[in-house]
Amino acid sequence: MDIRVLLEPTVDLPRLGKLLDELGHAGRLWVVHSFGKRDLAALFEAAQGADPLTLEGLVPDDMAPLVEVIHHGKNSLPMRSHFQKRFCRASSEPGLLWGYNHQAMAWATGPGYFVTRMGETAGEIDIDYTCLPTEKPTPWPPIVPNTARLGRFVYAGMVDILRRVSSHVTIGRAKKGGGFMDAWFALVREDSPRG
Repeated sequence: MDIRVLLEPTVDLPRLGKLLDELGHAGRLWVVHSFGKRDLAALFEAAQGADPLTLEGLVPDDMAPLVEVIHHGKNSLPMRSHFQKRFCRASSEPGLLWGYNHQAMAWATGPGYFVTRMGETAGEIDIDYTCLPTEKPTPWPPIVPNTARLGRFVYAGMVDILRRVSSHVTIGRAKKGGGFMDAWFALVREDSPRG
């Protein structure tokens, strides 16, 4: 099946979500990696008000605190568009997830740590770079402020808004200064052994 028939002329979110649910991890990654900027933007708009996203959609409830769940990402940047967001359940703050961005430019920008919570809009999740976790899984890099190094130009003051596409796929858009940026991304959750 050509995935374009589910994206053009308008996004058929129910059929796309069903297809993504039926695929395995490799298939979901292939579909998401095929998205261009226009596809990501259209998908974000189509997901508004659709099936609600919960924190359990990012980190299943049966995962122990501080156990990593990897989400493979594709963003709308022309270069270095593949990355990961790594999440874990907060050890001391119920209702929060902690995480960071695992990507090739971390040596310059820092790891981009964030706190994840239910969003201001029902059914959405906020990935908030203005707050830092108080702990992290041992293998993760040191927690540094998002105002350090070049991170101040990337992460400082940013909040990503995340919406549900399917059980393993989410779509997001970055906000700074109260307004949306011209930047979108999709995430594919990798199933992990339960901790």
